Amino acid sequence: MPKLNVNNKSYLVDAEPDTPLLWVLREELRLTGTKFGCGGGHCGACTVHVNGEAVRSCQLRVDDVYGAYITTIEGLSAGIEHPVQKAWIEHQVPQCGYCHSGQIMQAVSFLRRNPDPSDDEIASAMRGNLCRCMTYTRINKAIRSVVDADIQEV
Repeated sequence: MPKLNVNNKSYLVDAEPDTPLLWVLREELRLTGTKFGCGGGHCGACTVHVNGEAVRSCQLRVDDVYGAYITTIEGLSAGIEHPVQKAWIEHQVPQCGYCHSGQIMQAVSFLRRNPDPSDDEIASAMRGNLCRCMTYTRINKAIRSVVDADIQEV
């Protein structure tokens, strides 16, 4: 049985090698914060971190991530203590909330690579994550607030 490292825990998974990571996370590990959106890697609802990089879990096969470090929204922080999660709440970003675990995971990965982005860079980095409720202005404001707070470690 293959072993996955998810949220700093090791799991033996019973899945075919070509099973999408999304389904292993949701169905086998019961980490349901990662959402199924389009299944084609276009919407970003299924975004997780693999070795610190934001990736679409619907597009990765489970055998592509053996030995990698995977972080889901559940592993981002204990509770909702991560600065980006706090900003999401402060700026009342979600309406339906379905896409926001993917939005948050994308934002965290982006801010780790670029801790002092321009507003255009924020908009560009988040463009691939879709929100049916159209809360893009609040998403960008929440990310800007994290940048302006000058938090050293995101």
